[in-house]
Amino acid sequence: MRLRLRSPRQLAKTLRHAARSEPEEVADYLEANPEEWGALAEAAPGDAADVLEQLEEGDAVSLLQGLDADDAAEVLEEIAPELAAELVEEVELSKLAAALNEMPGEAAADLIDELDEKLKEELFAAMTDEAEQEVRDLLVYPSDSAGGLMTTEIAALPLGLTTGEATERLRQLHEEFENLSYVYVIDDEKKLQGVISFRELVFSRPGAPLADVMIPDPVSVTAFTDREIVAELCQRYHILGLPVTDTEGHLRGMVTNDAVIETIQDEATEDFAAAVGAGIEETVYTDVTKSFRMRAPWLVLNLFLALIVAWIIEQRTGIISREPVLAALMPVIALLGGNGGNQSLAVMIRSLASDDVPGSQVPGILARQAGVGFLNGLLLALFSGTLTLILLATEVFDSQSDPSSVAVVVGIAAFANLVIASVAGSGIPVLLRRLGKDPALASSIFLTLITDVVGFGGFLLVASLLL
Repeated sequence: MRLRLRSPRQLAKTLRHAARSEPEEVADYLEANPEEWGALAEAAPGDAADVLEQLEEGDAVSLLQGLDADDAAEVLEEIAPELAAELVEEVELSKLAAALNEMPGEAAADLIDELDEKLKEELFAAMTDEAEQEVRDLLVYPSDSAGGLMTTEIAALPLGLTTGEATERLRQLHEEFENLSYVYVIDDEKKLQGVISFRELVFSRPGAPLADVMIPDPVSVTAFTDREIVAELCQRYHILGLPVTDTEGHLRGMVTNDAVIETIQDEATEDFAAAVGAGIEETVYTDVTKSFRMRAPWLVLNLFLALIVAWIIEQRTGIISREPVLAALMPVIALLGGNGGNQSLAVMIRSLASDDVPGSQVPGILARQAGVGFLNGLLLALFSGTLTLILLATEVFDSQSDPSSVAVVVGIAAFANLVIASVAGSGIPVLLRRLGKDPALASSIFLTLITDVVGFGGFLLVASLLL
C-alpha cells in the first residue's frame, strides 16, 4: 500500500475509506510508517479513532500503544467508551494509565466505568493521585445525571474583581481552558453567583465591579439532576452549557454543549430500544449475559401475550374450518394494524421526548390520531377489499363463500384495526406517562397485543357474523 499525501488530513481521509475494505493493509502501512500515524493522531484524533475502529483488535492495540500519552488520550476520547473499554484491556497498563492521566476527567471516568473492577483498581494505582481523585469523584454520580455528564474543567472568577481585572484574568484562562463559552462567577465560598456576559464586559468601564456586568442567578442544575432535564433546560433557554452545583450551591462543574447533544442522541436511542423491550443501557458491545437479563423478561411477557392471541384464534377455529382462506387473510389485517399503530406510536414518543404534549392537549391529540386512523382505514379498507375480491374472483384464492362477502369482511376488519391501532399507538405512551412510567417502556409489545387481538380475533368475529 503506497500513499503520497501532502498532509495528515489527506492521509486521514484516504485511510478512513481504505480501512473499511482493506484493514490489514492499512494496519501494515501504519506500522511501517509510525511517524505518519503519530502525525495523524495529533492532527485529527477523530479520524485516527475511526481508522482504529476498523482494524483488528491486535493491530489497533499495537498502534494505540505506539502513540504518545497526549495523542493516545485524544484518540481514546473519540472512541465510544464501550468499544474503547474492549480495546484498552490489551494495552500495557502503564501506557494506558499515562493516557488516562491526560484525558479530561469526564472522558476518563466514562471509559473506566466500562472496565471490570480488577482492572479499574490496577489503573487507579498506576494513575496520578490528582487524576485518580477526579475520576473517583465523577464515578459517584449516575451516568445519566448531570454529574455523570459534567466536566470539572471550568473557568470561574471571584466576585470581588473589577471588569478590568476580570478581562486580564480571562486572557490567562484562555491559555488554560479550551472551552470558554461560559465563565462563571463565584463568591468566597465557591458558591455560584452569576455568569459573565462577554458583551457587557467588553463595553463596561475597566473599574466597574464585576457584579454589575454579570448575569446573576444563572440557570443551573444539581449534580444528580437527570440528563433529560439537563437537555430540556438547554433547549428551553437556548444555552450552550449548564453549570452544575451541589445541594448547597457550590459550583462543581459544567455540562457542555457536546455532552447535551450526546444526551439528546442517547435519549432518542433509549426510547427506541425501550419501545421494543430491549435494554435501554444495552449496546452491541454489552456482555452476552447482561443483554440476556435485560431482554428475557420482555420476551417472556411477549410469549404470554401471544398466547392470549392464540387462545382467541382457537375460539374461532370453526369459521376457519368452513372458510380456510381466512387463515391466509388474517395476517394481512394484523400487519396493516401493526404498521398503522407503530406510526402513531413513533410520532407520540417523539413528541413526548421533546416535551411537546401538555396534559391539556392529550384529548385533542388522541382525536387527531383517531382521525388519521379513520382516513387510513377507509383507504386501506377500499384497497384490501378490492384486491381480495379480485384474487377470489380470479381463483388465485379459493373460497367456499361469496367472494364479495369475504371482501367486505376484509374491508371492515382492516378499517376497524387501523382506527383502533392509531388510537392505541398514541394512547399507550400517554397512559404509561400518566402512571409515572417511561412512555417508551415496551410500548411496541403492548401495541402488538392490541393489533393482533383486533387483527385476528376481530377479523374472525366479523367473518363469523357475515359468512
